[in-house]
This record gives sequence, C-alpha cells and structure tokens, in this order.
Amino acid sequence: MEIKEIVTDDLDTESFIGKQVKEISSTVGDGLAINALSGGVDSSAVTMLAHKALGNRLKTYFIENGLMREGEPERIVYLFKELSVPVEILDAKREFFDALKGLTDPEEKREAITRVFYKDVFGDLVKKSKAKHLLQGTNYTDVEETVAGIKRQHNILEQLGIDTQEQYGYKVIEPLIQLRKSGIRKVAKDLGLPKEIYSRPPFPGPALAARVIGEVTPERIETVRKATTIVEEELSHTGAFQYLAVLHQDRVTGLRAGKRDYGLQIEVRCWESKDAKVGSPTRLPHDVLEKLSERITGEVEGVVSVTYNITRKPPSTIEVV
Repeated sequence: MEIKEIVTDDLDTESFIGKQVKEISSTVGDGLAINALSGGVDSSAVTMLAHKALGNRLKTYFIENGLMREGEPERIVYLFKELSVPVEILDAKREFFDALKGLTDPEEKREAITRVFYKDVFGDLVKKSKAKHLLQGTNYTDVEETVAGIKRQHNILEQLGIDTQEQYGYKVIEPLIQLRKSGIRKVAKDLGLPKEIYSRPPFPGPALAARVIGEVTPERIETVRKATTIVEEELSHTGAFQYLAVLHQDRVTGLRAGKRDYGLQIEVRCWESKDAKVGSPTRLPHDVLEKLSERITGEVEGVVSVTYNITRKPPSTIEVV
C-alpha cells in the first residue's frame, strides 16, 4: 500500500480533521473500537479524532507496561478526563517484562513488545469487548524508517505484510499515517488538546525500553526513568525537538569517597529537528551539561558517568535502540 505524505505546509487541519472523523465513523460503523493511548502527541490526536467520530463507542486504554515515564499513566488519565474522554489503565507490566527477559538485540526487543502489545494485550481486549478495530497513532516517519530498514517501529504492521485481522482478530485504523510530527502537532492543537500534550517531545512506542542498551529489566528501567525525569526537567526550557537519557550496557570505572566505583553510564541526547528525518545536537551551554551530570550522578543510584551525544542524524538516529 502506497502512502502519500501530506506536507505540513500544505496541511489544512480543519479539512483533515473532518475527513478523518468521517472515515473513522464509516469504517467502524455501528460497532466498537479500541484505542491505544500512550499520552504522546500522536496517540492523543488519534484519541480525540476517534472520540469525535465514535463517542462512547470508543474504548480507550492506557497500557501500563512498566516502561513509561514517572507518573505518566495517572497524569494522562487526568488530562483526558478534563477533556471528557474516559481512559482505563490496564496493568500489563508482568507480560512485557516476561517477554523482554534475556533479550539484548534491539530488533528482538521491538518484536517482543509488538507481540505482547498487539497479540496478547489488545488481542484479549478485542475478544472480551467484541471490538473489530484498533486505532493507533502511526505517523509517516514510522513507516519510512521501517520500510527503509533503519529500524522497525513497533506499530508498523500492514506495511510489512502483517494481516492484523488474521493474526490478531481486528483491523488497525491509522488516521495520522500521512503526517509527520510537525503536522500532527498542528492537528492536535486544533483538536483542543492542551499545549502540554501537543508540544511535548516525541516519546518512542517501545517507551523507555528504546533507551536501554542491552537487557530490559525493571531495575534498569527504573534507572533510565529517573535519569529521564532529570533530563526533561533541565532541558524543557531549550525548545529542542527532543531530549532523552540512554542507559548504556557496559559498566565503567568511577570514583566515590576515594574508592573505585564500577558503575553505570548515562548518555544524554538533545536534538534540533522539524520532522525527525534529519537532526543536529543542540549546542547546550557547558553549565547546563555540568548540571545534568551533577544531578544524574548525584540522584540516580549507581551512575558514575554522564556523556552527551554530538553526532548528527544521519549517521546517528534520534533514539538509540
């Protein structure tokens, strides 16, 4: 299936919203649809489009996979309650960590997350609710990077020849698949989403699992989660496209209280970009980098080294895994 990109400068948001609402309503008909909300701008925009189209025939779930930012599930449920959209939190932490146990290869980890998300978690919800459609916020860059073989995005299915009806028992609806992030932000704003949502930095579908090099365990996720909180607090003022913390696999030699401390290494990334196709590292002042280092090594247990990525995309990518 060929997908034609709608360039942000050519995007008429009012027309786009109207068209997608009609298409969602027509596709779902009189039935129910399930929606996967993560709190990112993509899934949030899809949630509002589907809510406008289906009302109470939309069942929206926040999947608590144990891989999200600190306090994310509760915050997102609250924000959407204010928008009159009910969201149910589904605890699936055990399923995700069991599937990730022992895996270190990036593609194997993405495949495990895809399988649990679509087959186990949503497959079960579909059977119980008898819904026949799942809405998700796939964007044009997700498709582009996957098809090009750069990295497989966990939400790319049909474009890889996966028949979701046959494998999972439902059809997937992707209203934003023609847009890049900048266009989706415009749509989200015009849908009435708060700035906290439509302007927030991108967050990967595999969540913090995409920011752990090596095996993903609850303990390693907690480390990168704490580092992420600090990075977002310190860099939110920069206006950068995206900023994140990465936990490396190997331990490095450190020094505390005059003794060797064989500890963890966090890499900080901060990006300037419009559409995630290309990007350049933000030229952060040294005092900002120094504060990041001091806070992360002082507040995140076991971390003895903090580095800053200075490589453009390409050859780097914005996310590390």
